[in-house]
Amino acid sequence: MTVKPDITWADFEKIDIRCGTIISVNDFEKARNPSYQLEIDFGDLGIRKSSAQITSLYEKEELVGKQILAVVNFPKKQIANFFSECLVLGLYGEDKSDVTLLAPSLPTKNGMQVG
Repeated sequence: MTVKPDITWADFEKIDIRCGTIISVNDFEKARNPSYQLEIDFGDLGIRKSSAQITSLYEKEELVGKQILAVVNFPKKQIANFFSECLVLGLYGEDKSDVTLLAPSLPTKNGMQVG
């Protein structure tokens, strides 16, 4: 496994990672790879949408109410007819289609920042 180059603390501070709660999940039929369309509540930051390739390990019903971590300061990205407004964070398994979501270990207020 290759380690990425060192970054500075200033580089890290530019990344805005927040806790949010998934409030809705839909199949994303127009995506190239199997994906869900998520709506995530980030508290005072509001509700943001994201496309996530997490269908191999998660059923839609189990995701609603789940807290996750996401980068909220990327520009919007258009994927087919959908605009993704944040990047949900996860760990790749042996197969790149097996993504395990990153989540706080205890219930956390939506919008709390990683730092």
